[in-house]
Amino acid sequence: MKQTSIQKNTGLEPLRSITKSFKPAWLACIPLTAIIVLLAEMAVSAQDTPPLSLESLSGDMQTLRMSLNTLWVLIAAILVIFMNAGFAMLEAGLCRQKNAVNILAKNLIVFALATMGYWILGFALMFGGENGWIGGNGLFLSGKPETYGLSPFPEGLPIPVFFLFQTAFAGTAATIVSGAVAERIKFTDFLIFSLLLTGIAYPITGHWVWSAGGWLFNLQGENGGFRDFAGSTVVHAVGGWAALLGAAILGPRTGKYSNGRINAIPGHNLSLATLGCLILWIGWFGFNPGSQLAVDEKVPYIAVTTNLAGAAGGIAATLTSWFKDGKPDLSMIINGILAGLVAITAGCNVASYLGAVIIGLVGGILVVYAVAFFDKIKIDDPVGALSVHLVNGIWGTLAVGLFSMETGLFYGHGIGQLINQIIGTLVVGAFTVAFSAIAWSALKATLGIRVTQEEEIEGLDIGEHGMEAYSGFVKEADVLTGSRASGSSRVDFHGSEI
Repeated sequence: MKQTSIQKNTGLEPLRSITKSFKPAWLACIPLTAIIVLLAEMAVSAQDTPPLSLESLSGDMQTLRMSLNTLWVLIAAILVIFMNAGFAMLEAGLCRQKNAVNILAKNLIVFALATMGYWILGFALMFGGENGWIGGNGLFLSGKPETYGLSPFPEGLPIPVFFLFQTAFAGTAATIVSGAVAERIKFTDFLIFSLLLTGIAYPITGHWVWSAGGWLFNLQGENGGFRDFAGSTVVHAVGGWAALLGAAILGPRTGKYSNGRINAIPGHNLSLATLGCLILWIGWFGFNPGSQLAVDEKVPYIAVTTNLAGAAGGIAATLTSWFKDGKPDLSMIINGILAGLVAITAGCNVASYLGAVIIGLVGGILVVYAVAFFDKIKIDDPVGALSVHLVNGIWGTLAVGLFSMETGLFYGHGIGQLINQIIGTLVVGAFTVAFSAIAWSALKATLGIRVTQEEEIEGLDIGEHGMEAYSGFVKEADVLTGSRASGSSRVDFHGSEI
């Protein structure tokens, strides 16, 4: 009985006594009253809030739109930066294993150098001012948005995002040089030239084309100025011209051309090269669509023209090498895809889908015969960088004058745009050749740009870096000399020092 009385004493007896005094209908009014009071309070608060207007809604939408643009350009910049991994895999795979560390080191450090050089000087030279020939204002990103041709956010992109996107492009130009001079250049000289290219030469020609006040951009003519939407000339041909001068001044690799013959020097890992090609193909969806610098209906269109040209280039190169050499060459398939992507880069925003396919097909054919041409004139290019980036950078730039739906010759708009494209190609090429010739020659006369023949035979991994990418594996040089490297000494296969 005592336990039962404790259970009944729950502390709710006073509340029960009160509720017994009211009918159920009155009790139901309590929550209803609370709702009425809450709504009345909200109505009073609403009177103190400014009414919504078209102007306020428009401002909010503008901020949202520019925020999305900023996010997209940031993502595109990351995709282009990731292309450095593609270049590293491609070049390492198409070169010999004894030089793999050197190739990887160059591709990694070159972006770091490009970032610093472009931050200190390059970005200001390229976008800092409306002078038609050269910028220069806003060193170290110290300028206001107007200094770089940008509007303050939310009307325009923030400076850091625009800078990062442009830095990724600057790094790409220097990376192109790496492949053409591979397997025989001194590491130090390559670093110095990369810094000069990305900090000075590339920004100057880029200013002519991509700055609103650039003289090539404003070149007079029937259909407007020189046009290069995402860099067939500004990035790829510039890198290609610099690479051509470097390869020519360096000379070919030992044994490449002997007794009147062209001796093939195969790459050591085509799996790596194929992976690099696929990474670059993916990265191009940041390279070209990102150059729209906004999220609009043009972005997916540009992505499709880019993909069509790359696919067409790969197919054309496959069939061409098959017809020319009797077998479908994987390295040509790789370079054909890249050739199509380079070629469409200048006109990806104005070419039709069919036009993009034709541009890519021509690029795939050109790259096969360009490789043979450079070998014929004894310009040694281990990875085909000149055939991909220089030849097809030029072709893609000229193709704008033919295939642009807005200004192209094939669409009834006359020859004016094609003339402007020819002028821009020649002028940018001449400047880059002159700059590169001076820079490479100065390096050759002072530091000497080529490793010794012994280092070249041994491999740049040991000579330049003191390490191997495949430690413990037999190298080509070891087979030729009947020995393998062991620290700083050399031993034969039986362990005796030689």
